[in-house]
Amino acid sequence: MSRLVARRYAKALLEIGAKAGALDQLQSELDRLGAMMAQSPDLQRLLASPMALPKKKAEVMEAILKQAGASVTMQRFVKVVAEAGRLAILPILAEVFHDLVDQKNGIVVAKVTSAQALSDAQQASLKSSLGARTGKTVRLTLAQDPSLLGGLKVQVGSTVYDASLSGRLAILKQQLLTA
Repeated sequence: MSRLVARRYAKALLEIGAKAGALDQLQSELDRLGAMMAQSPDLQRLLASPMALPKKKAEVMEAILKQAGASVTMQRFVKVVAEAGRLAILPILAEVFHDLVDQKNGIVVAKVTSAQALSDAQQASLKSSLGARTGKTVRLTLAQDPSLLGGLKVQVGSTVYDASLSGRLAILKQQLLTA
């Protein structure tokens, strides 16, 4: 439910940011705001407190954003979110906003899990290959999992490409068991 609500707010911010030509700035400001919130236990307690009224939370956030040098657009946006009592969804909202900006810019994120670290050349080759397959610009997020034994797994959206040794062994095992 909170992801659905966050998506509505993120779409609204995307439209505002696109009209103003400030999507990158808003993305950066959302990231900084998330980092500030994560680093301040006092702020987290205040925002989570049911005793603090949404209007008071909005005033606190407005003061923080002004001091941090946030744009007027971000200040107004966070005020609306705060007054609606939705500050708890800000981390999810930032994630959804990033996804929407990527989608608008034709960028797809590929989650790559490999047994060993990939070299720069391997990453470039993988980006190129996935870009040709998807027709979009590819951004890689890399992770390592020694249990793969070798090769890699790539997830683009809901599609998973399993070129790992452990994945191939599992397929071979299944084929031998059903033969």
